[in-house]
Amino acid sequence: MAERKVVVAAHGHCFDGLASAAMFTHLRRRSGGGSLRFRYLSCGYGPNLQTIPEAWLRGDENAIVDFRFTPSKRVTWFFDHHVTAFASEAERVRAIAGSERYFHDGAYGSCTKLIADVGEARFGVSFDQHRELVRWADLIDTAGFESAAQAIDRAEPVMQLAAVIEQHGDRELYDALAPLLLEKELVDVATSDKVQELWRPIATAASETQRRIGQALVVRGDVSYVELVEAPLRASGKFVAYALAPDAMYSVALLRMKQHFKISVGYNPWCRRERRHDIADICRRHGGGGHPVVGAASVPLDRLDEARRIAMEVVEELAT
Repeated sequence: MAERKVVVAAHGHCFDGLASAAMFTHLRRRSGGGSLRFRYLSCGYGPNLQTIPEAWLRGDENAIVDFRFTPSKRVTWFFDHHVTAFASEAERVRAIAGSERYFHDGAYGSCTKLIADVGEARFGVSFDQHRELVRWADLIDTAGFESAAQAIDRAEPVMQLAAVIEQHGDRELYDALAPLLLEKELVDVATSDKVQELWRPIATAASETQRRIGQALVVRGDVSYVELVEAPLRASGKFVAYALAPDAMYSVALLRMKQHFKISVGYNPWCRRERRHDIADICRRHGGGGHPVVGAASVPLDRLDEARRIAMEVVEELAT
């Protein structure tokens, strides 16, 4: 039987995205179909990538995992847990009803766990050997840590791996690490020479990131706001605002990325107060998406004024 090429388009620069790509690979290998060759795509949400371009879907099979749905006949597999995965509820209903290989559940904390659960229940594939990867993907994507301080602590090797993926998670890294996550123990991948070589400069840059966020952070009622538009962060600043402003219920950050401005919005899971807003809905109205507790929208780099306007509108809405 001829080798079949499988393209896996996954959420880029995201631990859950890479873990989802690995778990889909495991599912596809174990569900039959002969010889398979996998190619991984790292897909970033931004103004120039609302859906996967048709030209990217060149496999005999094409899978989208942990990323927005693309209404194309070339998409043979789909797994996602973002409530904004579809352009509308009507599109979601049509897509799910029209394919036995499309799976979406916004109640899941991670796409990795969704793939593992569906793989076991619908396809009879065991994920026992990958329980640690599934557990960590769910922990990181749900921010299921005991505190914000624990969430930004990078002493644990798997958290170092997560930081490397967030900073360097392009196609090349996904191609290199997705197979390793299937072949080796998670901690062995995290402590490998390749990952640690990428981690060391991130560790050095982490203090600079915290300093920049601390200098820029302001609190407006229940919302902490950070604007860092001069240059991209050299290490991820996820959860840092919650550690610096623990009483704020929400965080909004306007950040310069490599190719666009990102308005990141989140609910502080450690604030001990009930969330009042649906962040996914807020971000969708500004051209983005996400989950009820976290989301983002993007604006091209030549439209800083628009990015600031959106950020301020979001701050004002969350503050009321």
